Amino acid sequence: MQTGDPHKSLANALGRIPSGIFILTLARDQIETGMLASWVQQCSFKPPLITFAVQKGRPIVELLAPGALLTLNILEAAQTDMIAHFGKGFALSENAFIELDIQRAPPHGPILREAHAYLHASVVGRYPAGDHDLFLAEVTAGAQLDDGQPMVHIRKNGFHY
Repeated sequence: MQTGDPHKSLANALGRIPSGIFILTLARDQIETGMLASWVQQCSFKPPLITFAVQKGRPIVELLAPGALLTLNILEAAQTDMIAHFGKGFALSENAFIELDIQRAPPHGPILREAHAYLHASVVGRYPAGDHDLFLAEVTAGAQLDDGQPMVHIRKNGFHY
């Protein structure tokens, strides 16, 4: 048992919750964008549902109304370049896919050809969750693209990214 600062101890313990690393992509009208996501989880078998959390105030939230179609790209363990690329965030007017090998998948967001796997989904709900919003999406299609392993992330601190 750790002694000392209980706030630091709690931050360290929360940070040990493992999560995957994903790139969520959307295409709507003339906008094509993506964001780094780590709080993603399958939450139902029938129908297949996933949840994902997006920090309040992120521009991409404007595109995630019920019925919005998206692609969840599941990163392969060695794809750390994608973390740097998408981790900075993008304005809706910026091209998030410059110099990336993508496959457009209208009406869903682009598929990263280097991804380990991808899922197409449709947003079915949005729920406030502290400083984030929690989205529920029904998975409609997907495929595994390589035989590698998905990326797993452990944060150093459970109070920030």
